[in-house]
Amino acid sequence: MHLSGEAVDTVADYLTIFILIFVPIGAIYLFWMVHILPEKIAYKRGHPQADAIKTLCLLSLVFGGLLWPIAWLWAYSKPVLHQMAYGHDTVDHGPEHGGGPVKPDPHDLPLAAPGHVAAVGPREGA
Repeated sequence: MHLSGEAVDTVADYLTIFILIFVPIGAIYLFWMVHILPEKIAYKRGHPQADAIKTLCLLSLVFGGLLWPIAWLWAYSKPVLHQMAYGHDTVDHGPEHGGGPVKPDPHDLPLAAPGHVAAVGPREGA
C-alpha cells in the first residue's frame, strides 16, 4: 500500500505534533518519577529522615539531578544515630504515607500526666 505525497505529509504533520507535545511531557514525567524514587523508598522502609530525603529530592530537581545520588544512598542507609538515640531504626510515618497509626515510643516517658503539673522542687517561701 502506497500513500500519495499529500497523505504522507498529513501523517508526518500529525506525527510531528504528537512528538512535539507528548514526548516532552512524558520525558518530564519520567524524570520526576525517577527523582522521587528515593523519597518513596525512604517512606516504605520507615526511614526516620524521610522528610529530609524528600526535600533533598526536590532540591535535586532544582540542581539538575546532581543531588539525586546522595538522596538515593541516604534512603538506603541505616540511620545508626537514630537507632542509638531511640533504640530502633524505623519510624511509622502514619496513614498519610501508607503506614498505620503513629504509635508512641515506649522509651519516651511523659514527664507528667495530662492535666497534672509536676512538682519540680520546694516552693520559695515555704
